[in-house]
Amino acid sequence: MEKVRAKFQCVKVEDQPVYRQKLVDFEPVMDGSEENKSFAKDTPGGGAFLNISYETPASDFFKEGKEYYLDFTKAE
Repeated sequence: MEKVRAKFQCVKVEDQPVYRQKLVDFEPVMDGSEENKSFAKDTPGGGAFLNISYETPASDFFKEGKEYYLDFTKAE
């Protein structure tokens, strides 16, 4: 296996002005479509979060309620 793909939903985007960043929380998708059900078989639980600096374009990329693919590939 060369990579694993998971699908996550952004459940929270929180401004943290003291640190000049946003905290973004994700949970794996569980239902809503046949594709989501297939992901839930492989990644039925878990979570991820990112701290993103205000100074980067990525700080405006993630939106609450939207779904995103997360690809894992081996770093060699």
